[in-house]
Amino acid sequence: MNAMSAREPRGIDPAEWDARVKLAACYRMVAKLGMDDLIYNHISMRVPGHDDQFLINPYGLLFDEITASSMVKIDTKGNKLDDTPQAVNVAAFVIHAAIHTSNHDAACVLHTHSDASVAVSGQEKGLLPLSQFAMRFYDRQAFHDYEGVAIDLDEQVRLVRDLGPHKVMLMRNHGILTVGRTPGEAFMLLYYFERAARIQLQMQAAAAAGAKLVMPPHEVCEKAARQFWELQGDILVPGEREWPALMRQLDRTDPSYRN
Repeated sequence: MNAMSAREPRGIDPAEWDARVKLAACYRMVAKLGMDDLIYNHISMRVPGHDDQFLINPYGLLFDEITASSMVKIDTKGNKLDDTPQAVNVAAFVIHAAIHTSNHDAACVLHTHSDASVAVSGQEKGLLPLSQFAMRFYDRQAFHDYEGVAIDLDEQVRLVRDLGPHKVMLMRNHGILTVGRTPGEAFMLLYYFERAARIQLQMQAAAAAGAKLVMPPHEVCEKAARQFWELQGDILVPGEREWPALMRQLDRTDPSYRN
């Protein structure tokens, strides 16, 4: 049986298996593009049809080892719902549970320590509108001040408050968090933000060497942001067009994520 025709294991709901496959693909793509952090960081997804159940990576596996069947199912407190020897980083789920339970559209919550995003998280204004990649996030990035390792439950209230209506939040001096209705949406928001952050750092390095940066006026930046978020022209929700192509790429190179 090849990867493209693989069926869900007996006893697993087809919708849950599909979610597991897409979530595993998301882990693999984060790793493929070098935005992972060894065994750390996490991407979680709500189990379809169950608002209080989530899938998350086993603690101790690299992102490029994650498969659909290795995912662990947990509740809102991080308790395992499957009979599995795999460990879960319960402390990590403090971040995710807060977002999942407060936002119906947050079916997938992605958190990484990707280099460029961490670098701009320590800048007062975060991501600047210096490239078209950045325009999507103009006045649409949230900020959460660093409070130490996110293991205290009382931080959940502030995480939810700081995220507000946004889909991307810079966790100051720490990392980035994106939310999506699908793993594809959460991943593409990370991808575009990280690309914009890298470009910003390169431009700032050039400016430090004497180059003069050009920043479009507010009206143009706001127009571009609205084009993205209002899906003007042929613009689609992030991931709707890109994600199937990325999964095809994974299937050509290493379809083991489907196992």
